[in-house]
Amino acid sequence: MLSIAWAPLYAHSLPANHRFPMLKYELLPEQLLREGVVPESAFFRPESPPTADILRVHCPEYYHRLQTGQLTRHEERATGFPWSPELMARETAILGGTLECARRALTDGVALNIAGGTHHAFRDRGEGFCLLNDQAAAAAYLLARPDLGVRRVLIVDLDVHQGNGTAAIFGHEPRVFTFSMHGARNYPHRKEKSDLDLALPDGTDDTTYLTLLRNTLPRLLDEHQPDFVFYLSGVDVLATDKLGHLSLSREGCRQRDAYVLGLCHQHRLPVVVCMGGGYSPRIADIVDAHANTFRIAADLW
Repeated sequence: MLSIAWAPLYAHSLPANHRFPMLKYELLPEQLLREGVVPESAFFRPESPPTADILRVHCPEYYHRLQTGQLTRHEERATGFPWSPELMARETAILGGTLECARRALTDGVALNIAGGTHHAFRDRGEGFCLLNDQAAAAAYLLARPDLGVRRVLIVDLDVHQGNGTAAIFGHEPRVFTFSMHGARNYPHRKEKSDLDLALPDGTDDTTYLTLLRNTLPRLLDEHQPDFVFYLSGVDVLATDKLGHLSLSREGCRQRDAYVLGLCHQHRLPVVVCMGGGYSPRIADIVDAHANTFRIAADLW
């Protein structure tokens, strides 16, 4: 059975213009339960992790100011969120959920977070709706525990936006290979250097995208020989997305997920999946595209 982290939403504490994109975090679990993809027992409520697990990838000074609401107005604008204690509780719970997913995936093969993929968070700052980098923290946790047997990690970031914070955090960490396949003209305008960046032109379609992915990912598995995979499965690659510049169909997005998760399953690689972005005008398009990721995982595992 799948394990799925589901953090409290706290949407009431956000301005009205932030609430629509957050609806998917409530609607997706309802969709999965209504379809019978997973039982209610598959969901767990994540807890905030120990501070030490956060400080492996974040500066103490930044984390202290984040905890105590001392970000400058400029820093708040960069994150896109007004600070509140409820927002901080959600962000730490999301990170704690990805950490717990990593522990569960070692046993179960896969675990998923209904949130996460906060790949724009750097060691010393947040950007682009990301305050704390959950996948980076979970990868660092696994590597800090020799008893868990994880020596090398592969981060497969297929959100439409480059994982700039993740790339910067692991820029000098050879045990973590960062792979980002994203829209060349999408945010962030100033890109960092991942171990492998594939910047795609506007309008990239299913065939081009999937061919490139199929020609790349098996090679990365062979060359890096990871013991663990983190997958960021953003659905902002859809042609309908308001913020993306790519042109994948929902079926193309589903095939993308099936390929990545199928390879992990085939190679017996534990994988943690985080949702990432999705900003299509119709919330049903976002929820169904995200639900495909969970449907595929449920079929494979």
